[in-house]
Amino acid sequence: MSEDDLWPAPTPERELDAVVALPGSKSLTNRYLVLAALAAEPSRLRSPLRSRDTVLMARALGQLGVRVEDVTASGDFGQDWLVVPGELRGPTTVDTGLAGTVMRFLPPVAALATGDVAFDGDPRARERPMAPIVAALRDLGVEVDDGGTGSLPFTVKGTGRVAGGTVRIDASSSSQFVSALLLAGARFDEGLTVLNTGGPIPSEPHVTMTVEALRDVGVVIDDGEPERWRVEPGRMGGLDVLVEPDLSNAAPFLAAAAVLGGQVRVPGWPQYTTQAGDNLRDLLDQMGAEVSLDRDGLTVTGTGELYGLDADLHAAGELTPVVAALAALAETPSHLRGIAHLRGHETDRLAALATELNGLGGKVVETEDGLIITPAPLHAGVFHTYDDHRLATAGAVLGLRVPGVQVENIGTTAKTLPEFTQLWNRMLQGS
Repeated sequence: MSEDDLWPAPTPERELDAVVALPGSKSLTNRYLVLAALAAEPSRLRSPLRSRDTVLMARALGQLGVRVEDVTASGDFGQDWLVVPGELRGPTTVDTGLAGTVMRFLPPVAALATGDVAFDGDPRARERPMAPIVAALRDLGVEVDDGGTGSLPFTVKGTGRVAGGTVRIDASSSSQFVSALLLAGARFDEGLTVLNTGGPIPSEPHVTMTVEALRDVGVVIDDGEPERWRVEPGRMGGLDVLVEPDLSNAAPFLAAAAVLGGQVRVPGWPQYTTQAGDNLRDLLDQMGAEVSLDRDGLTVTGTGELYGLDADLHAAGELTPVVAALAALAETPSHLRGIAHLRGHETDRLAALATELNGLGGKVVETEDGLIITPAPLHAGVFHTYDDHRLATAGAVLGLRVPGVQVENIGTTAKTLPEFTQLWNRMLQGS
């Protein structure tokens, strides 16, 4: 690791007064891209997120025969995407990077292609849970060559069609397994019924997001029974949709107001959303900030005083790194629970957070499904990110209060927010 890999996290001395406009949701952008690729007519995604994860998705769909074109912008975040469906075909190789949505959403799509579609990604991608989606595809009659590993790399041997039917899957390690099957299910001959046979699904709001996105393209889906979803076969219509701001990417910016005092406003915050990031409103309120949502957006006002909390983050695990950083700066202890599934993300987030916070003088204990964080004086040091964008933003939050924090590989934020450091600096300058 060289000095060039270290980003000195700014430690400002004044309260905030800033508006931070954020690009579109990664989760919605990648769902819309998949649905647009499977639709019967072209789609337009307005203000989509352009990040490593979404560009990997768009590129992979292009390799499969879908046309994804830049068109004139209708918002403030670069050009829109026009998606023109085409005949799905291989052979090709998909680079998944570290994107769970790419490595999990696209194998069922590849099963509808003619020809072999190979999947591989970053080294850590080979460690992320994939066995449930591989097993589900095999149960549906799709041939998958994974060398017996149940993980990347593997090849889906598409025949141009999938019979469909009923499939049982253990989705206790990721909601993306359910979403992946549902997104393609309407294109299967018999439709698809998905039954979760495992424990509670983590980040379950993301399944609700998938269900609502499917309804947006005219898919008939029954989600009336717990742990069961039925997608009817049928035509999928095109989309013309404005992508909501990414609420999880808002976490470090809104947290900054709680840490430094003053206020930060994120415009365009929806009154209703399926994004798990909306849980920020309750979490920041519990930790001592004032939170208000109106037609101008979501505004968080802080005093610099932070209080610990006891929170089950099972439904919003992606917020854990920033919440843990706030807890490490709080005046009272915190217990973050229900997040054992974070061990299978870009890195083992629980172990990484405990290691890095303790490395700065913190007092963090891992539990089976979470973290116990006790207030302790923090000091300067290097905050390693393990190529995990959420860890990087947590390091930035810590640096607001702790001088001398250096975040290793801040560039990993490009996974979901390529302009993170520019937005961060503008916020701190009050623009």
